[in-house]
Amino acid sequence: MLGSTHGTLTTHFRARVVACGEEPHVAVHSMTAATAEGDLDVSGRPLHATVPDLDRFFRPESVAVIGASDTEGRPRTGITRQLVAWAERVGARLHPVHPTRESVFGRPCSPSVADLPEQVDLAVLLVGDPLPVIEELGQAKVKFAVAFASGFAETGEEGAAAQARLAAAVERSGLRLLGPNTNLNAFEAFRDDLDGPAIALITQSGHQGRPVYTLQELGVRLSHWAPTGNEADLETADFISYFSQRPEVGAIACYVEGLKDGRSFLLAADRAARAGVPVVAVKVGRTETGARTAASHTGKLTGADQVVDAAMRQFGVIRVDGLDELQDTAALLARARKPQADGVVVYSISGGTGAHFSDLATGAGLKLPTLSEEKQRELHEWIPDYLNVSNPVDNGGHPVGDWRGRKIIDAILADPDVGVLICPITGPFPPMSDRLAQDLVDAAETTDKLVCVVWGSPVGTEDAYRTTLLGSSRVATFRTFGNCITAVKAYLDHHRFAASYRSPFDEAPRTPSPSFRKAQALMRPGHQLSEHAAKQLLRAYGIRVPREQLVTSAAAAVRAAGLVGFPVVMKASGARLAHKTELGLVKVGLTSASQVRDAYRELTDIARYEGIELDGVLVCQMIERGVEMMVGVTHDALFGPTVTVGLGGVLVEVLHDAAVRVPPFGEDQARAMLGELRGRALLEGVRGGPPVDVDALVEVVLRVQRMALELGDDLAELDINPLMVLGRGQGAVALDALAVCR
Repeated sequence: MLGSTHGTLTTHFRARVVACGEEPHVAVHSMTAATAEGDLDVSGRPLHATVPDLDRFFRPESVAVIGASDTEGRPRTGITRQLVAWAERVGARLHPVHPTRESVFGRPCSPSVADLPEQVDLAVLLVGDPLPVIEELGQAKVKFAVAFASGFAETGEEGAAAQARLAAAVERSGLRLLGPNTNLNAFEAFRDDLDGPAIALITQSGHQGRPVYTLQELGVRLSHWAPTGNEADLETADFISYFSQRPEVGAIACYVEGLKDGRSFLLAADRAARAGVPVVAVKVGRTETGARTAASHTGKLTGADQVVDAAMRQFGVIRVDGLDELQDTAALLARARKPQADGVVVYSISGGTGAHFSDLATGAGLKLPTLSEEKQRELHEWIPDYLNVSNPVDNGGHPVGDWRGRKIIDAILADPDVGVLICPITGPFPPMSDRLAQDLVDAAETTDKLVCVVWGSPVGTEDAYRTTLLGSSRVATFRTFGNCITAVKAYLDHHRFAASYRSPFDEAPRTPSPSFRKAQALMRPGHQLSEHAAKQLLRAYGIRVPREQLVTSAAAAVRAAGLVGFPVVMKASGARLAHKTELGLVKVGLTSASQVRDAYRELTDIARYEGIELDGVLVCQMIERGVEMMVGVTHDALFGPTVTVGLGGVLVEVLHDAAVRVPPFGEDQARAMLGELRGRALLEGVRGGPPVDVDALVEVVLRVQRMALELGDDLAELDINPLMVLGRGQGAVALDALAVCR
């Protein structure tokens, strides 16, 4: 809470709202970007991000400070003083508002919002309970408001209910609100003497943004800071969408504890990807402990972390773990030019340093090409022949102290296969390290290729570091091997992603397919379908199932086996019957009529004993040769329907080897899912086995995605397991299926 006078302020503001008696200004703004025809997908969800016009938030012409104070020792006084200084910096007119003061810091004070001398762009609420003020702000046509007050969703159910009331009032008012439970970070002083692309910062916890903010002291420009707090209205997605359209923003850095809405986040990430603006994020919630802590702080869903991770990767959001990684990666992506090649060369004065760094870089997935014999001969003009120059390049130390050092650097950068030069300097060794640093800076000024330096000194006060390296806008300087490798990989991955990015929302279905109408007739709201009914659902979407018949007598089972063709599989089929094998309700490899009759009697006897109601027994074609996979649909609390693919049979439960995506996605993402599986080698053929029909598997994944999009509100869960993927060109067959309707 902010101070002890909020009760008086609240009473005063409430009285003015009641006395006014006017109808509040109402504007529904949560779906404004999805009103045009064609802007909704087949399930009625928006296909384009809403981009709020936040210019007047960050650069208002007029500001009202509700509850302003100049009484020394009061928390509000310090806040008011900072807001006065900020308003002067951005050229805004500031109007204090307080019911009992005539002036604040020498400025005339209005008793209420209604008494302000002009319409204001931004109102900053220094009151303990912002709810009674919101309606008056709406009537005054205030565009934006900031609420610092705490005690909302971060405190539990009662606080969440209070936040819901606040959000509803904001929705009715037509203004946009930052907060509650936010802070003054949006009104920080940013250096205006720095050039180049800037980082825009978004944080849900203000203190977690400090490492990025202090990058300004190292010469990295920062343009905005959005501390979103509890996100009752404005959320991380709004600021990503806005920042990605700002010409001065080179990268967006985010600290995210929880997402308000998964769909909005993906639409914002899509907008950033279209614009080629990298988004780097720390997302809390990798562990259960982290997820619980984040919920207590901001009152949001953290989301199943595997889904969050996949969704971010799918839309090009670069997820890092630490704040140090956040600052280094965002700084590199904001400032570095587009790579000319993806090859990385490690250049050092020590063979041990080069080998160590190269090992770590290769393990992280960076490409370290072997330099050509011609290039190696050239380097040996300045480097002794006994030293390795194939990559990593070891110069032995002495060449960096004279004219040879610059020659070596220029020769490496001239190689067309080299896009990044990394020079790890594990410790200062003046004067050679001073000259090496200067040569690297000078060379970076003459090339479009990325030059990185790892300055390993724990001191960091050396002139070569503080003045030479940090004084260069072209050299990316790091303090640790790990952060350098993380940032360089993110840099190369981002530009590779951006070069081929096609928005999946552009190709998302707008209207239901004929399959949807067939499938809808099979759905039973609130029930699990039998295997037979679930397979009919698959058939409706063109997914192949075995030849099979549902029978209700032993004689019919024998006739069906003859039609299907021996050998056959027999399975009990009934709603709410999920684990048939464990109950002995599956019989495989039946080769005669007598075996079929016996199997029918045994299956029905077990079902009666277990009290299981059956709709019949399935007599199925037996398919043995292939790779068992699983494809499924589940619902995530944040993102809605998700599609999963992995190794099938019992392996999915034992190995947990699966990849997930959030629809919509295209064929490239479906294939990328398979590439993420640890067991992907099985698809290529192992121990002399033939490769399987990967194209057919991808087609099943895409058809299941269509089901997820069209039946998303009706289909709670779908599990095709096993999906038998046959040899190349032979297709894939869903041997079993489970479907649960919402």
